[in-house]
Order: sequence, then structure tokens, then C-alpha cells
Amino acid sequence: MAIATFAAGCFWGVELTFSELAGVTSTAVGYMGGHTDSPDYKAVCSGSTGHAEAVWVEFDPDVISYEQLLAVFWKCHNPTTLNRQGPDVGTQYRSAIFCQDDVQATLAQQSKAELEACGAFSSPIVTVIEPALTFWPAEEYHQQYLKKRGQGHCSI
Repeated sequence: MAIATFAAGCFWGVELTFSELAGVTSTAVGYMGGHTDSPDYKAVCSGSTGHAEAVWVEFDPDVISYEQLLAVFWKCHNPTTLNRQGPDVGTQYRSAIFCQDDVQATLAQQSKAELEACGAFSSPIVTVIEPALTFWPAEEYHQQYLKKRGQGHCSI
């Protein structure tokens, strides 16, 4: 198994999107990219920790590739809005790809460059690509939030 971590706004809908893909064996929501240990939802939402709401994706690379996960990432949110997805505003809602290694970093940079070159979006892509740091799982009530409630995808 391999790991990928993405931030694309509110983590509930992003987690559901990735969890439904063939080859994804597990997902979790949490926080990454900040400067404090063991952040909780209230602290992250205050903007004081620097963390983004992120989705940890465990996948079988023999079934789904990292490049395919990147394609889903680019389609499941608006990567041109800085610190915002729909009505959700704040640094915790930023668009980010947290790379596990140099291979993921290269592939992420290539996919971003390809989208910019072909003009896939009418505004510049603001997604940051950076090394994965500690993934702090969110509180249990956030895990599989939409699936537990029988709700469909969030819309932005």
C-alpha cells in the first residue's frame, strides 16, 4: 500500500470522494501543514495552528496510480481560490498536495504544470505542493462524516 495526502477545502466531501475510488483501501481526515502538535478542530479553525484540513489516502498502486489520484484531486475542488472553497474561508481550507517522497513531488509538480499550460482553469492555480509532515487525525466525529450520516457529496 501507498499513502497520499491532499487538502482541498472541507475534508468531509474530499474524504468521501477518495473513499469511493477503486484501489483506495482506507481514508482518514485530519490536519497537516501546521506548526503545533496535536491540533484539534477548534484550534485549526481559529487559524492559529497553520494546519490545513487534509485527507489521508491509503491506496493500492497496482489498482490506482498516484497520477489518477492527482486527477481526482484537481477535479474535486477549485484550486484557484486562495484559502477558500465555496463558502468556507480560512487558511485551513487551502489547496495543498502533501508529498510523501520525491516521486510524488515530481508527479504533483508535473500535473500542476500541465493544467496551467493547457489553461484548464481561468485563474492561476494556487495549490501548494510541499513535503508531508505529521498527519494529525481529526476527532472521531469527523471521520467518514458524510458516509455515517448517509449524505452525499458536499457542493461548492
